[in-house]
Amino acid sequence: MHGGSREGAGRKPANGVKAGMPHVARPKLSRHHPVHITVRVARDVERLRKRRAYQCVSWALIRMHAREDFRIVHVSIQSNHVHLLVEAHDERALSRGVRAFEISFARRINRAMRTRKGRVFPDRYHARQIKTPRQARSAFAYVLNNWRKHREDVGRSWRLDPYSTAIAFEGWKHHARPFRWPRDYEALPVRFPTCWLLTEGWRKHGLVGIDERPGPSE
Repeated sequence: MHGGSREGAGRKPANGVKAGMPHVARPKLSRHHPVHITVRVARDVERLRKRRAYQCVSWALIRMHAREDFRIVHVSIQSNHVHLLVEAHDERALSRGVRAFEISFARRINRAMRTRKGRVFPDRYHARQIKTPRQARSAFAYVLNNWRKHREDVGRSWRLDPYSTAIAFEGWKHHARPFRWPRDYEALPVRFPTCWLLTEGWRKHGLVGIDERPGPSE
């Protein structure tokens, strides 16, 4: 017989980071509702806004291109987390797709860091379903201008975040393309959106300003 719960039993923290997202069942998902995903790396993973981490994200995105039930349409890389705007056929496809992205990136970043081993993503990903045109418009602004929230834009001459897919977004209020990118810049490989909310619906609430700074609770 088991004598009840034991002290110290259960899931152990990975790399000193305690898991914070509860393991509850994910809600049902319609293919018509895109999802804003946030994945956060462990504390001992190097800053992601560096060239080799960027390349690891890029290769992980390429690996995802063969999936038809899960599409990553926009990405924003911050210092210790990554935002993804995705489309998935259902909640199972979403879970499998995010996990595949995490595994692919984790293998590459651990290999790139050489001395590092273990889990890269110590916690469950955060998912927010997008069900209305207003939410879709807010998601574009939040993900693609997220560097402004974290003040990564301070002192930069770039008008769009080079660690994102902002250059591929066609819904900016102002013409944003003619400005200097870092030398040898390679765009992140993502898929075109297909659902109505991300192709047309979001436009009901206006184009996105290049200088919009996302709020803390969006």
